[in-house]
Amino acid sequence: MWKDEYLRWVNQSDLDPSLKEELLDKSDAELEERFYASLSFGTGGIRGILGAGTSRLNLYTIRKANDGLARYLIKIHGQSAKDRGVVIAHDNRRMSKEFAIESARVLGFYGIRSYLFEDLRPTPELSFATRYLNAVSGIVVTASHNPPNYNGYKIYDEYGCQYTPEYADVIVKMVDEIEDLFSIQVLSEQKLVEKGLLTFIGSEIDNAYLSKVKTVQLHPDVSKNIKIVFTPLHGTSAELGSRLLQECGYQVYPVIEQMVHDPLFSTVKSPNPESPQAFAMAINLGKKINADLLIATDPDADRLGIAVKNGHEYELLTGNQTGAILIYYLLSQRKLLKTLPKKGVVFNTIVTSDLGAKIARSYGFEVISTLTGFKYIGEQARFLEKTDKEFLFGYEESYGYVIKDFVRDKDSLQALLLAAEAAAFYHATENKSLLDKLTDIYQEFGVHQEGLYNIDLFGIEGAKRIARIVEHFRSQPLLELNGEKIVVFEDYLHSFRQENGKKTVLKYDMTNAVKFILKNGSWFVLRPSGTEPKLKIYIGVRGETIDAAKHELNSIGEALLSMVNQIK
Repeated sequence: MWKDEYLRWVNQSDLDPSLKEELLDKSDAELEERFYASLSFGTGGIRGILGAGTSRLNLYTIRKANDGLARYLIKIHGQSAKDRGVVIAHDNRRMSKEFAIESARVLGFYGIRSYLFEDLRPTPELSFATRYLNAVSGIVVTASHNPPNYNGYKIYDEYGCQYTPEYADVIVKMVDEIEDLFSIQVLSEQKLVEKGLLTFIGSEIDNAYLSKVKTVQLHPDVSKNIKIVFTPLHGTSAELGSRLLQECGYQVYPVIEQMVHDPLFSTVKSPNPESPQAFAMAINLGKKINADLLIATDPDADRLGIAVKNGHEYELLTGNQTGAILIYYLLSQRKLLKTLPKKGVVFNTIVTSDLGAKIARSYGFEVISTLTGFKYIGEQARFLEKTDKEFLFGYEESYGYVIKDFVRDKDSLQALLLAAEAAAFYHATENKSLLDKLTDIYQEFGVHQEGLYNIDLFGIEGAKRIARIVEHFRSQPLLELNGEKIVVFEDYLHSFRQENGKKTVLKYDMTNAVKFILKNGSWFVLRPSGTEPKLKIYIGVRGETIDAAKHELNSIGEALLSMVNQIK
């Protein structure tokens, strides 16, 4: 019962005073929200609201996660886990630095050394550093683009990839074995240093990482007669992102107010480059200086959003559109440079646009779609090492891209450099913007439009309703939508695809999502978010024109929302 756990907390004699105060004078409903469940791993690791309780992120739940990880590493790697150690990074959020140090203190109790970044760093650099230092694992304390009252915890394997369910489930089981999280033992920071279990890292890794990022350039000497506005949205790419662009010769104009490491993200409603509002200050600066391109990264610098000058305004590209442009630029220019491999693979996810896949296949390359979550793309990159195929590009609709797999996660720094080069190249050689090139791509491969509906449903009842909605669509699969026949149904929880009355097995890890494909090629997916209390509905359509595609997109969206609203 949640009340038993609450009493254990509130009666704990050495409970952190700020957390104890937080529990006082709360209603039963508020307390139940805090203690009805424990934080669990989702598509982006653990994310939760900061505060007291088992369903909140705090000193004790962070210790619990690290204790399970430490025991897992020793079980799997033995003495090697202690010798090779773990790399730890953090973002700019409240408690991030404290949680990073606490992670090292728990690992140190088990004799596992930690390499702790001296200050905040981008998540992709953590992925790189894990392999660069030959560490056995990596940790980054971040809640990515979530609201400021959140924080999170992501763990990486020795290959720089987030643990996939096959391994994460074992770690979670070991975490769940801990019955009393107040009994977890730690070493002091002073003891860690005395025992040689804590090493601070910084500029050496920065230089090595940026040196590798620069290798994504195809035409480093292209004329860079464009102006770029850059904003890290108060996050971890403030120093390295602007430094990278400047060292590569670009005219960079930072949004000064958002270069500050502000844990409250005071200048934006949401620090998410998917949100048009997040670009407000970048757009204002862009208009003042007549910038060609606006670039925004999210707080932990794994996601990238861009906006392109269009007349007197700026048009934001979706993650799918940016991905298609980058694939087109990468493959077309590598073909001209004669650097394309005989066998290559482009990776996307089950909710990504079909457009990028069409482009890749037109060059004769394989396309592999994974489940949502970049860990699956990172895993596939490692599998390619044992084949004669080359990793060409990986991306997902939620603004995450990786060009070269020395990082096994989304990497906004790779993406911002290639996007800047593509913009400069098309401006210099064709006098075209990235929007112009997107139009060219549509003319060659067809108009594609995608949409995403996020339905926020909070708390215990919200989680139950999300489950009921997805189960409704699973147990009573639609036969048609808006008069268009549905020809394919895919159930990722029960691992099957149904087409023309025949069932085939889907070779994916089980996940709670369903996908429907219409006869005209449109599709939609319903899945609970793995990081936030919301239901996500993804839609993709094709059309003869942009207006026709947008009309189809809106029609499908309205029909689905109407159905969802009827499921209470």
